[in-house]
Amino acid sequence: MINFISERQYFQKLAFKEEQISQFIKSALHDLKIARGADIPDVVFKFSYDALIKLGIALIAKKGYKVRSATGHHVKILEKLNQILKEEDILVLGNKMRRERNVNLYDGGFFVGEKDSREYLDFVKNVFKKANIK
Repeated sequence: MINFISERQYFQKLAFKEEQISQFIKSALHDLKIARGADIPDVVFKFSYDALIKLGIALIAKKGYKVRSATGHHVKILEKLNQILKEEDILVLGNKMRRERNVNLYDGGFFVGEKDSREYLDFVKNVFKKANIK
């Protein structure tokens, strides 16, 4: 069982309607589609990362919890996504993506290359497959 109760600063119990969860998934798939179709490495990276986080939000919502916007909430989303899908790579690669995104966003010092952006995209596509989201 996945424990949300001990992390109330990050998660709020909330019963979502199926349409809301479907909208979360639709948004995640939209970002994944943009990442797949892009030929600029930074765009591939950004939308791959956003798709991964949105997938996590959707799967957490399916468990009956809303993600609260708080410092460190992306880390918590990745941790729960790892627990839900039982996929250790989510913690390793997802957190690597998160750190690189933060360096770019807050420090202005990271630009992803073509090879890395495609590897991240492949990783995110595999997470979607594992979650049975197409």
